[in-house]
Amino acid sequence: MMMRSGAPMPEQLRHFMRASQHPARSVPCPHCGARAHRPCLLRASGRQLPQPHPRRVSDWARTVACCPECQVEPTVSCHDDGWARTTVHARRQQEAEATAP
Repeated sequence: MMMRSGAPMPEQLRHFMRASQHPARSVPCPHCGARAHRPCLLRASGRQLPQPHPRRVSDWARTVACCPECQVEPTVSCHDDGWARTTVHARRQQEAEATAP
């Protein structure tokens, strides 16, 4: 019988093991409801997707990068002439991907 240890995995090792995953998996998916660090799913079949949904990538970029287009800080939604956007500008997503570990 296999025994599981109660010791938590060190964060450095956890980060190394997740290195091949898209960094957007660090936030929950608003489209399919996948929890943080879990893969996105097709809602109809439950099949796991190899890449996160675009909305999840947008939410991740909002949390980690400043937007060079509308000059907002992380966690603040992008806007167009004062109107809030549901997604981030493409330049903000590029900025987040460029600075991702």
